Amino acid sequence: MMGTSHLFVLTALLALLIAAPARAASGMQIGIADDGVTQRTPELAPEVVPEWKAAGVDVARVLVVWSYVAPGADRTVRPAGFDPSNPDDPQYNWAPVDQVVNLLTAQGIEPILNLTGYIPFWGSLEPSLRRNRYKPDPKQFAVFAKAAAQRYAGRVNRFIVWNEPNLPDWLQPQNSCKGGHCTPYAPRLYRDIARLAVPAIKEGAPGAQVFGPALAPKGQSPTNINTKTRPLAFLRSLGCVDSKLRKDRTSTGCKGFKPITLDGIAYHPHSTTFAPDRGYTNRDDADLADGARLLKTVDGVQKAGGLVNGAGASKKFDIYYDEFGYQTNPPDALLGVSLSQQSSWLQWSSYLAYRQPRVRMLIQYLWRDDPINTRISSDKYGGWQSGLYRFDGNAKPSRKSFPNPFWVDLPKGRRTATVWGQVRPGSVAAVTVQKGSGSSFSTLKTVTTDDEGYFRFTTTVNRKTSFRYRYAGADGHTVTSSTMTVTPAKAKASRR
Repeated sequence: MMGTSHLFVLTALLALLIAAPARAASGMQIGIADDGVTQRTPELAPEVVPEWKAAGVDVARVLVVWSYVAPGADRTVRPAGFDPSNPDDPQYNWAPVDQVVNLLTAQGIEPILNLTGYIPFWGSLEPSLRRNRYKPDPKQFAVFAKAAAQRYAGRVNRFIVWNEPNLPDWLQPQNSCKGGHCTPYAPRLYRDIARLAVPAIKEGAPGAQVFGPALAPKGQSPTNINTKTRPLAFLRSLGCVDSKLRKDRTSTGCKGFKPITLDGIAYHPHSTTFAPDRGYTNRDDADLADGARLLKTVDGVQKAGGLVNGAGASKKFDIYYDEFGYQTNPPDALLGVSLSQQSSWLQWSSYLAYRQPRVRMLIQYLWRDDPINTRISSDKYGGWQSGLYRFDGNAKPSRKSFPNPFWVDLPKGRRTATVWGQVRPGSVAAVTVQKGSGSSFSTLKTVTTDDEGYFRFTTTVNRKTSFRYRYAGADGHTVTSSTMTVTPAKAKASRR
């Protein structure tokens, strides 16, 4: 006698043969960024990376920190005998990066290397200050970047230049201040870095793509030398355009301006504790909900000649969200959302990113929480708690929903809802979407996903209704998504 799960699998397979694709491929890849797992605790990586693959991860961003790889990080003079242009120089320590690149490629996950500071003291323009974020020497960084590209050429085809250069945690100084007035300095420093590093990477790894500047989503007004720079102000200053996106060649650092060339814009649209559809108040900050504002700035800077798209001079830039996540409470009572909110909002965020037509990548940050740094205080943390697992290894609800995000979008005052989801790993799959109330569900529609696992359709909602979807997992067992409930008129949604 055929069991219920076997009957469901058979039904799903039949639907796969007869149903039409939901839509054309979106091109949005799904990724993970967690160097705490892959490099700081490398013994975990062989176990975790296959789990990423099974969960539907297409790409993984890997930080390659200059001072971790190069020798003599605490010296003001480059170590004797060290040839930084030679990727095989024995004084380089590539071992942690080698391991993660090998593990990722063995699983069919594409590694994206983010070449960044911290810097060795000798790699600064002012090494005697002994500061590992202060004024990186663009020429020396370009040598390092080319060496990294040469080492991984053929296995790595995409790179990112620097991480969050609008934050003093990664690049200093942020501003130049005189007489109580501060003007942006980090954007022109980044411009000098990228102008040399991008072609160096492409020389080391012919055919590679290079993205940047991987900005954090929120900054501050420039009141001192190291206040955080607002990301859209950073982009304008990087391209030497004014607040109205007009060409500016008179401001400090813009005389003799030459734009940098990038193959895509990397960006971190963290929404902190805001819901995914709530934007930041300041017009020069931009979270996930502010995608249109980000595009307007990028397009305006490009149009004014402030950025060149290496993918095609007349082509608008694609956007790569190479870091996004929600911290949870527990453990972070200050900047965390509830565990159930994290699960729900990550799914909602996937839907919103999918709707942004030029977004090509969404990378979850992190897989496992960073450890709590209780030396700071009981309610402040030295890392991030945005993982799908807690640091102790216990899974959060978001771990279960990560492979099958689901969202029902019912705009306020409407009765037509968009039903959206993805089966990860992305591939063609048969999905049965159900509706109901309480524990009673019936089939609403059976659809076939596109070749990246996405499906989307509209349906009429006249009363409070719950939705979920089911599909056959890799082991043949039925997998059920989260349940989402929507109510017309008020358009409020809840998830269990």
